[in-house]
Amino acid sequence: MKAFEANFDGLVGPTHNYAGLSYGNIASVRHARASSNPKAAALQGLAKVKLLADLGVNQAVMPPPERPDIETLRRLGFTGCEARVLEKASKEAPEILAGCYSASSMWAANAATVSPSADSEDSLVHITPANLVGNFHRSLEAGFTSTILKTIFHDESAFVHHDPLPGSAQFADEGAANHIRLCSTHGEKGIQVFVYGRKAFDPSDRGPEKYPGRQTLEASAAIVRLHRQCPNRTLFVRQNPDAIDSGVFHNDVISVGNENVFLYHSRAFSNGTSDINRIVDSFRDCCNADLVLLEVSDKTLPVIDAVESYFFNSQIVTLPNQSMCLIAPVECVENRRAAAVLDRLISDLNPISDVKFVDLRQSMHNGGGPACLRLRVVLTEQEKAITHQGVWLTDEIHDDLSAWVGRFYRDRISPEDLADPSLPDESRMALDALTRILDLGSIYGFQRG
Repeated sequence: MKAFEANFDGLVGPTHNYAGLSYGNIASVRHARASSNPKAAALQGLAKVKLLADLGVNQAVMPPPERPDIETLRRLGFTGCEARVLEKASKEAPEILAGCYSASSMWAANAATVSPSADSEDSLVHITPANLVGNFHRSLEAGFTSTILKTIFHDESAFVHHDPLPGSAQFADEGAANHIRLCSTHGEKGIQVFVYGRKAFDPSDRGPEKYPGRQTLEASAAIVRLHRQCPNRTLFVRQNPDAIDSGVFHNDVISVGNENVFLYHSRAFSNGTSDINRIVDSFRDCCNADLVLLEVSDKTLPVIDAVESYFFNSQIVTLPNQSMCLIAPVECVENRRAAAVLDRLISDLNPISDVKFVDLRQSMHNGGGPACLRLRVVLTEQEKAITHQGVWLTDEIHDDLSAWVGRFYRDRISPEDLADPSLPDESRMALDALTRILDLGSIYGFQRG
């Protein structure tokens, strides 16, 4: 059945700030306590989705959760009126306050894992929100993520929603940032590659030494069972622990695939060539075709440069004319080695025929590039027709969102601003207006009284 891949980008929330909350994410830690520009961040994200929509890619947006998360602050013992809660948290536990203010839901690649109907035994789209238990600030997102995904994909005749996995370290699930789907075309059956960083129930397992392996094998295996995936078309591949210790906290920082093209670093996986051969053989058995492999060696692009430039956090998208385009961060131009790899990639004979550069510096400074900002969802035309239509990007929606950002967003937030009692009200006013633009109804608790 004819199908396409849609990108659901997370809108940058009005409380976007740099708190350095993500251990193992080098850019996030490096920019901790710097002043952020929420207005610029949101407009940069909107410019990227507009570029993709103009290229003919199906593009949608996802709203952010309410921030700060006052309910969580109260659960953690901060009492009094809202202003008093903020004041106490700012003085006693600024790191907790920063976590409750985080706009990290913008990185929608971590929002969920979505399996298309072509790959599921029941021919339905399966959706599991990520529990993100590895970081406090991200673990607060799962409930709202479930709500918004059920609002967008509301028709139970086509979409199956699963609860997030149990909130334990053994089932740590970081969503689609560690999930690769490869196929001949989006509408045909493909293989699904689940990349994990550690085995939670194996006491002898040797994980990374410096940074945590965020995704567990156990979580990935649970997703496969829930989504009714065929075992013969599912692979579990271990992330290279040395790469994790070099700052590759998710697989989408070291490899990216689209349809029959797989672009990856030679040090992406624990077993190197053996893992790649498994992927190639599985693709050939499933799709009756050869996978186009685009390997980048460590000599050509050392892992440190891959992390610095976010080269592999580019998006590969299939355009209406069936050619492929790479959506890369501008940092790839500024990194000499990454720029050289891109030049060779575009000049060589392979399906990627063009590259477009996007300025996402506000997101990049917090450790998220083009691919981090979007959740990939393969849909048929019939499935798209029964989704919530208000989130699909049009010129009018883009203009409305741009004006909305200009009206409600600050152009500077410093760590001290998180104690400002007016910031929560500003954020709520922005989100209330957003639900009207996207025709989402009362999805926030403050809207329901």
